Amino acid sequence: MFPDKIYGASTRIAGDPSRVALLLPGRGYSVARPLLHYARKALLAHDWTVQEIWWEVPEDLAGDDSAAWVDGQTRQALGREGAGSVMLVGKSLGTLAAPLAAERALPAIWLTPLLHIDGMERAIGLATAPTLLIGGTRDVSWPPGAAERTGQEYLELTGADHALELMGDPVGSVENLARATAAMTAFVAGLGR
Repeated sequence: MFPDKIYGASTRIAGDPSRVALLLPGRGYSVARPLLHYARKALLAHDWTVQEIWWEVPEDLAGDDSAAWVDGQTRQALGREGAGSVMLVGKSLGTLAAPLAAERALPAIWLTPLLHIDGMERAIGLATAPTLLIGGTRDVSWPPGAAERTGQEYLELTGADHALELMGDPVGSVENLARATAAMTAFVAGLGR
């Protein structure tokens, strides 16, 4: 179905080699964008090694194929890791790795998870490792009550869209970024060593 290779490349930023976090981007939201940039900063501040995944999503990728593609890409990236502790941090499309995180009991941070997709709420709810969800009330991917129903820790930002921004309010958007960063930093600190 898909070639046996990771689309794009990965960049490794060194911290403690026994702890590695994979940053999984969205369809049009690379690891250089603000939410994943500050996720990286939070991880590095707590001495995690970060593997940034720079994938190129196939143009014809849609529907059920998206979950299979993300799963395959994430499994390949995980296959290159020998660290004792691994976690996943995904944005939007990257959150389709949630079933894999649950399967392997990996801690995870899901930024604007695709909770509107059938099975995602349940998959995230099956996670036994610490899991943090961050989303906004103006994001169609964040249906009312879905994050709470997962039973996982979550931060809900009132009025925030799929980028966790507030339309017409750049200062409020930056404040949301700060709140999301604070939540990610506290979450990573809580994982300990």
